[in-house]
Amino acid sequence: MKVALVGATGMVGQVMLKVLAERNFPLTEFIPVASERSVGKKITFQEKSYTVVGLSTAVEMKADVALFSAGGETSLEWAPKFATAGTTVIDNSSAWRMDTTKKLVIPEINADQLTPKDKIIANPNCSTIQMLVALAPLQDKYGIKRLVISTYQSITGTGVKAIQQLENEYEGKQGEMAYPYPIHRNAIPHCDNFQENGYTKEEMKLVKETHKILSDDSIGVTATAIRIPVVGGHSESVNVQLKKEASVQEIQTLLNQTPGVIVQDNPDTNTYPMPIYAEGKNDVFVGRIRKDFSQENTFNLWIVSDNLRKGAATNTIQIAEYLVAQGWV
Repeated sequence: MKVALVGATGMVGQVMLKVLAERNFPLTEFIPVASERSVGKKITFQEKSYTVVGLSTAVEMKADVALFSAGGETSLEWAPKFATAGTTVIDNSSAWRMDTTKKLVIPEINADQLTPKDKIIANPNCSTIQMLVALAPLQDKYGIKRLVISTYQSITGTGVKAIQQLENEYEGKQGEMAYPYPIHRNAIPHCDNFQENGYTKEEMKLVKETHKILSDDSIGVTATAIRIPVVGGHSESVNVQLKKEASVQEIQTLLNQTPGVIVQDNPDTNTYPMPIYAEGKNDVFVGRIRKDFSQENTFNLWIVSDNLRKGAATNTIQIAEYLVAQGWV
């Protein structure tokens, strides 16, 4: 099992190294790949030292699987080259998500759509992944009519530059800005670029990806995405209107039985999900489950997950694990 990691020196790439090791992914050869400026650097993985290679070299090495976390432009150019060489690409960027010829996969929900012919597989947006891991069981049992979403997103979703901005501001230093405004002691209702319809690209990802992954364009979805000065993970307030009647206890029971979901919901003990406790974990945490008394069959949920883990690295590697289990790679 020969595995290439494209973007090995980046923030998500570094988390992928941890997750590969933690989950004992059955690789026999590891190929760290990065941009030309990082070629020749050394990376340590499972107590062994590896030399970073460039994309052209990696294509020629014909890996069984390539885990991509190097941005959309890199993926658009290079994923097809890897695929043509016989490598199965699992891409973490937005490049292929809405391509009608590519599968957009959360393993717990729709891995069964994959076939051996799928050589480029898209990993959904981090906010979409954690939300749908929690909502897919509700869709299956009750049907979802409408979602109203507010996200409170970690600066790690922007990258190292954003972490540096927060640290500089916390220490009172001047430095490079990842955002158009200070993020320390602030909340910025602006994730990704604004679109012509007034929504940001991040907000529209929640709409379009939900429809594609759940195979249901009839679900009404509206979202507001907010960046906050948090490192541990993304949080989401989700108002979900169901098609069938349900109770809070029934939803709690259903989610307690859902793989990858941990319910933390006890107001008596102040138990609810928070990013400070989600950081470094692979699960999706759900709490504050309560009935919306203003709307029939409607409930509020608070959903938290480490966006670099289940929202990126872990989901990507779980897709690879599924391919291995099927004997396709």
